[in-house]
Amino acid sequence: MELEQGAAILRRLKLKVTPRRLEIICCLATEYSFLSAEEVWSRVRLRLGSIGLPTVYRILDELAEAAVITRIFLSNRKQYYFLCSNQDHHHHFVCESCHRVEDLEQCGLDAVSREIAQRSGGRVTSHILQINGVCGACCQGHSGVAA
Repeated sequence: MELEQGAAILRRLKLKVTPRRLEIICCLATEYSFLSAEEVWSRVRLRLGSIGLPTVYRILDELAEAAVITRIFLSNRKQYYFLCSNQDHHHHFVCESCHRVEDLEQCGLDAVSREIAQRSGGRVTSHILQINGVCGACCQGHSGVAA
């Protein structure tokens, strides 16, 4: 992702375009897998010089709240981040071996959401589904991404 594309995303969200925000977006854009906040921090501080880990967490959280990046959860209870360019409603398949994240276009939760709303007498406003497993390439033993 070019810096101008990152700047356009920030402007669309009405966030101030700063070197730190741009660098974090661009860092995540170069990955086909998810990164931890610590991994983002170690990569962006090489380019920016000084940036604190709390600042990285704050920027990642604001970008996740704005739906620019997706939070990925694994069984180790640690939070990871992935820049997903797909802005349509979808979910993700996360490979636990190579860490690749793939979009799942099919949802299948609309009927469940309607039933929950009907039973509760309320309204479902959103849902998140993440499927964890091992991708086909890793199952066949030739992953294209290092674990």
